[in-house]
Amino acid sequence: MSETKIIKVRDVMNSRFEIIEGRLTVQEGLNLMKPKEACCLIVDKRDEDDEFGILLPSDIAKKVVAKNRSPERVNIYEIMAKPVISVEPGMNIRYCARLFENFGLSMAPVQQNGKIVGIVTYQDIILKGFA
Repeated sequence: MSETKIIKVRDVMNSRFEIIEGRLTVQEGLNLMKPKEACCLIVDKRDEDDEFGILLPSDIAKKVVAKNRSPERVNIYEIMAKPVISVEPGMNIRYCARLFENFGLSMAPVQQNGKIVGIVTYQDIILKGFA
């Protein structure tokens, strides 16, 4: 009987994200995303009782571009999702993929000790976990 190697989220997560303030405009957020080729923006907590938010490129496409709104005039807090569903670095990627399926997610922040340490996407799970 062969042993199945357990692959953890920490083994496949990426660092293509930026942590920003929600008061920035969408244009300012895009300007931060481009150089790093970030897959999303994480909106930082305002204080210890707050939660992280997330802004995906699809949010910008649906809520700014498709509605003919100006990225210079829309604040990130207006269109972000909050709170986010995050995962732990020690989670098995099979359970992470199930979580994505159950909640309709395409990516999630990886949170450890209250800090965002990475992002995990379906692409990371497939290309890094099973390549």
